[in-house]
Amino acid sequence: MMSMDAKKIAFALLIVALAATGLTQTPEPGKKKEIKITWLGHSAFEIVSPSGTDIIIDPFLTKNPATPTELKDLAHYHPAYVLVTHSHGDHLGDAIELAKMSKAKLVCVAMLEAFKKGELPRELFEGVNVGDVVKAGDVKIHVVPAMHSSEPSGRPVGYVLEFADGRSVYHEGDTWIFGDMALIQEFYHPNIILMPVGAVADGQMPQMAWLAVSRYFKPEVVIPMHYGALPGSSTEEDLRKVFGKDPRVVFMKPGETKSF
Repeated sequence: MMSMDAKKIAFALLIVALAATGLTQTPEPGKKKEIKITWLGHSAFEIVSPSGTDIIIDPFLTKNPATPTELKDLAHYHPAYVLVTHSHGDHLGDAIELAKMSKAKLVCVAMLEAFKKGELPRELFEGVNVGDVVKAGDVKIHVVPAMHSSEPSGRPVGYVLEFADGRSVYHEGDTWIFGDMALIQEFYHPNIILMPVGAVADGQMPQMAWLAVSRYFKPEVVIPMHYGALPGSSTEEDLRKVFGKDPRVVFMKPGETKSF
């Protein structure tokens, strides 16, 4: 029969063995679950919240030369919400068709909703304006201003996705630098910024985009977007010359997913 001391030794050895296999590990106190961000090329992103809410922004996919072939198939996606920043074709893209196929709620500026009336069942439209908040599962979607145009309908906006753990992701849409960015920082404190940087003709010179981040924001991560897809846009090499070696800048490849 095993003595008490022998039992203690055996128990201690069991604990050591379990620890070595990781079976006794517990989550670190205060450690947050991951936000998953996939760049689909240009300004298109798929963002999955820590609790699994799937949101796609500006789904310019099937005609986007930067989107990997396997990701052009709309059947690949199953979002709960599709967000459109403005009505230009390289942002509206496949939003209507994607919402139809996936039964996702399409969030867009109210005037764009009216312009597209009849192309999508009314219950799948969520018409919004600057200052509105849409509850999307465990995510609050805040509608914020952008400085751009939006032919043929509506006005340009950006979106701040606020997660239940307090973190937020700011998709700037198409925008030039503007003073109210200071209010976006003050109100929402975005941890991650998806920043348009590469279309000189649209006023998105990399130097101006970086000035906006440097002057108005204090992000942990900056992901450049809106480059490399359309003729005349900046290359990654161009951007690296402007951004230098700032460790906050994370360059992604179309189709790549990163967790934060």
